[in-house]
Amino acid sequence: MIETIDLVKRFGSKTAVSHLNLRIPAGEFFCFLGPNGAGKTTTIKLLTGLLKPSSGRAVIGGYDIQQEPVAAKQLLGYIPDTPFLYEKLTGREFMRFVTGLYQLPEAAAAQRTEELLELFEIRDVGDQLIEDYSHGMRQKLSFASCFLHDPRIVVVDEPWVGLDPKNIRFVKDFLRERARNGVTIFMSTHSLSVIEDAADRIGIIHNGALLHIGSLNEIKALSRNPGSLEDVFLELTNAEAAP
Repeated sequence: MIETIDLVKRFGSKTAVSHLNLRIPAGEFFCFLGPNGAGKTTTIKLLTGLLKPSSGRAVIGGYDIQQEPVAAKQLLGYIPDTPFLYEKLTGREFMRFVTGLYQLPEAAAAQRTEELLELFEIRDVGDQLIEDYSHGMRQKLSFASCFLHDPRIVVVDEPWVGLDPKNIRFVKDFLRERARNGVTIFMSTHSLSVIEDAADRIGIIHNGALLHIGSLNEIKALSRNPGSLEDVFLELTNAEAAP
């Protein structure tokens, strides 16, 4: 459902993503892990069509995101670390805006809107302006709007900002359930405990290059002294950085 083929992104002389090759099947919960500046968010922007690659391809559900962006984005949901929301709209008005973007049947979308606002516990503030929402409420509205069109692929960039522990657990379990129902999840996060609980496979990126990819046990087996994922991650990325 997600494939990158020799994907490269350069900013001037800096290579942010270097010849990235990934194949992520339907229903996989894939977690992308790396230090700050490793290339995670750049990769996500390439997958979602927000950036054009310097070379290579990003393919979403069989559609090249650059060549067939509308078809690819019909399958795609995106949750950024900082939600892009129109502050002068209410929560319900924003959901109606998303309904129009995806040309969804209005009656069914209105019912789905209420279900999602209830699910993410923001139905009681659905008629308040988004500018009055807390960061956590905005993040939950971002999740609700992402799932309005029933995407088959969901790309999530550090989704926990502003969420309390209860909502972090809820969102993690919700995404895990969606993966069990066949939705492909691509998530970048620094929350190693979430990765340990949820990931089917993990990719580790450092300095723009994919270092390792595999299951949690396969990644841990790369360490000389396997311990927590945090220990293994620090060992692998420090080893790569060493002269």
